[in-house]
Amino acid sequence: MNAIEAQSRIEALFQRTVNRDPLIRNAYFLVHSERLGVHLKLAEGTDRAAPVHEDQPYYIASVSKLFAAVLCARLVEEGLLGFDDPISDYLDPELLRGLHLYKGQDFGNAIRVKHLLNHSSGLNDFFEDKPKGEASMLELIFGNAQRGWTPREMVEWTKTRLKNHFPPGAGFHYSDTGYHLLGIALEQATGKPYHELLRRHLFEPLDMKQTWFSRYSEPIEQSNGSPTLARLYDRNRDVTELESLSFMYAGGGVVSTTADQLKLMKALVEHRIVGETTLAKMKSERGRFFPGIDYGYGLMIIKPMFLLMPGKYSSWGNMGTSGSWLFYHPETDAYLIGGLNQFRYNRKGLRLMFKAIDILRRCDRQR
Repeated sequence: MNAIEAQSRIEALFQRTVNRDPLIRNAYFLVHSERLGVHLKLAEGTDRAAPVHEDQPYYIASVSKLFAAVLCARLVEEGLLGFDDPISDYLDPELLRGLHLYKGQDFGNAIRVKHLLNHSSGLNDFFEDKPKGEASMLELIFGNAQRGWTPREMVEWTKTRLKNHFPPGAGFHYSDTGYHLLGIALEQATGKPYHELLRRHLFEPLDMKQTWFSRYSEPIEQSNGSPTLARLYDRNRDVTELESLSFMYAGGGVVSTTADQLKLMKALVEHRIVGETTLAKMKSERGRFFPGIDYGYGLMIIKPMFLLMPGKYSSWGNMGTSGSWLFYHPETDAYLIGGLNQFRYNRKGLRLMFKAIDILRRCDRQR
């Protein structure tokens, strides 16, 4: 199988995946491997009755955590903070007070920056954890669409409603609450708004002109001919413009294109945005996310696991609940980036990526 045939098969796979699922209104997929000579940038579906565009920006959901971690690593390399720093160095006492109560003890002062990055803080997750006897955060977000949420309001909401899970460093529990705190800590460490940090340290150096931080900034380059923001859905409901989506912040608020995300991931793989030693640390200090998937500093590491995860899929990057993904597959030197723009579609996006990897591996063997 040559590169042209591989691209044709991946395109057909993508079209089948989208067209067979009525809940997927618009979707995007980029596959790039210099070694195999593959470069494919796809879009499928419609957006407000018009065909979607391959350069259309979309919400990348929790792939934003990779952006947050790379930003944090850049600031660490510049000496503005450290992975081992207590977050109490950067959070005011009012926000820290009562933040991490567990079995009658307050562990807030024991949380370090690295605990937020790899979800080992023991803090709750406002996105998935549910309070007793009242509405969950997701119910509030979709039930009161016009209410905006600041990062501090989100954290304060969790203090009296959600239980924490273990002392810092003693386990793994995925926590969007932790990434809110990370964004706040980075702002306090630098004296700059989070969206400005993203632009100054990532978007501008990497020429990511169609990437921005939702509700806080605009793309670097705007023109009348630029594709509009792709619609985001929760089943049959268009939630793109909900004011309550402001809840996403550092853990989920980035909007980007597949091409811009490729620029970031290539710079990360090639050690042009953070150093090799720093990247190795981001990968190595990790916990178990799911069987076959570990989580480091903002990075998911897909690893071999007997019967559950074949070694052929070994890769690293991140994915989001909206069916977004951004991964590098070392065996084929392939970058796989995309989004399905439907809440709770993370597994469907991952399955699509794995099938594309199967095609790339056959191409590699038959060269």
